[in-house]
Amino acid sequence: MQTDALFWDSLVFEGIGEVEVEAVSAAFGTVEVVARGRAGGAACPDCGRFSGRVHDRYQRRLKDLPLADQGFVIQLTVRRFICGSADCARRTFAEPFSRLTVPHARFTTRLNHALGQVGLALAGRAGARLAAQLGFGAGRMTLLRRVMALPDPRFSTLRLLGVDDFAIRRGQSYSTVLTSVEDHRVVDVLPTREAGPLAAWLDRHPGVEIICRDRAGAYAVGARRGASDALQVADRFHLWQGLGRAVESCVAAHRDCLRTPAPGGTLPEATRPPSGRSQDEAEPAGRRAARKKAAHALVHEMLAQGHSRRAIARREWPWAGA
Repeated sequence: MQTDALFWDSLVFEGIGEVEVEAVSAAFGTVEVVARGRAGGAACPDCGRFSGRVHDRYQRRLKDLPLADQGFVIQLTVRRFICGSADCARRTFAEPFSRLTVPHARFTTRLNHALGQVGLALAGRAGARLAAQLGFGAGRMTLLRRVMALPDPRFSTLRLLGVDDFAIRRGQSYSTVLTSVEDHRVVDVLPTREAGPLAAWLDRHPGVEIICRDRAGAYAVGARRGASDALQVADRFHLWQGLGRAVESCVAAHRDCLRTPAPGGTLPEATRPPSGRSQDEAEPAGRRAARKKAAHALVHEMLAQGHSRRAIARREWPWAGA
């Protein structure tokens, strides 16, 4: 199906004056646009001299944002020009399309931007599922590469710095995340949760006035070394966590006081143990307790019959996996 090239030129390449549409075809759920460069020549990237002498041409196939639930592909003809400067080491150079794509890329700039935003929001696997629903057709590693290619965000001098750890592998490997407390964004990640990296980071970024940190001693040492004038405080989460642990320790230390009634008092009817048993010796009830009792009785019966403990352990029991 051939279509009006001028209409597609304004629709597809609006604001991109360096590309001209030659033909458009649609088949098997994919719209393909054949395009070429509009300029008569280009400047050499090394010496800057303009050249219109064409050395050869080659094709680039660029994937673009989907159009009306259909895949969209740009078949771009790229010219290679000859640099006429005798002092320039570069003999030929490719026609640039800076507003459409970058050299050696298979996606357009706008599709790369969309994939980067999806990767930032959902990361790899979840982002790949969303990209498939949107018709982008990008895998999880493609999204992660787009995220890693993004420039690091710039931030001004921080006044309030948040310091906390997180587990890369729980119980084995931990890192430190640094956040801007005022605008709630991550500013950096340190490889460990030791004092040295934190102190070095604070030395490189002076001006921190308040450090809202985890209660770990290493962070306290690192904050004192790197920002001795900064005020160190604990955030609300760690205050509640510390208070909860203190209450838990206090209750555990006085557990016997809770079990033993006050002189002259009686236990409530609901907590009173069965006759003949103390509070600690109350007999458990329920299906799980009945199953445990049956297993205990059967094991002791087999021991009395002369079976070894290893043989009993290897036996397939009816309650295994329950």
